[in-house]
Amino acid sequence: MTTLPILKYPHPLLRQQCLDIKVVDDTVRALASNMVDAMRLSKGIGLAAPQVGQAVRLLVAQVEEDAPLVQLVNPRLLQTSGELLWEEGCLSLPGICAEVRRASEVTVCGLDMEGKEITVEASELLAVCLQHEIDHLNGVLFFDHLSHLKRHRLLARYKKQQLSAANEK
Repeated sequence: MTTLPILKYPHPLLRQQCLDIKVVDDTVRALASNMVDAMRLSKGIGLAAPQVGQAVRLLVAQVEEDAPLVQLVNPRLLQTSGELLWEEGCLSLPGICAEVRRASEVTVCGLDMEGKEITVEASELLAVCLQHEIDHLNGVLFFDHLSHLKRHRLLARYKKQQLSAANEK
């Protein structure tokens, strides 16, 4: 098992627009598998390729241990409906959470690990997770959905935590 390091904010790759994957091959499947391992090891429910240093459109998600594993290449939001507030966190901003307004139901299309078109319909937590990870592929972080004041407070708290952690080393 290869453990991929998860990039932390403010790494510039987290703000990069990711490129479409041209062919789903063994390299892509290996990256997806390694991303699943990294996500599970970090106790996350979703992970996007830029979070592990790859500027390509690939995400993995599994919101519960017994839930289906979602692995999508070149995912696109086709449809959204409803609205909810959800307390979101991010493996690239450990220890930081905020309520984010998201669609409560989504339809996402992309390619599976065999390169075949797939459509995923999701609601509640999986819908939030897929929106969060697709945002990563577009260089958008969850706090970008907050007001300027809330974003400023959240980032100040994050920086303080990072300084505190660095001083403990």
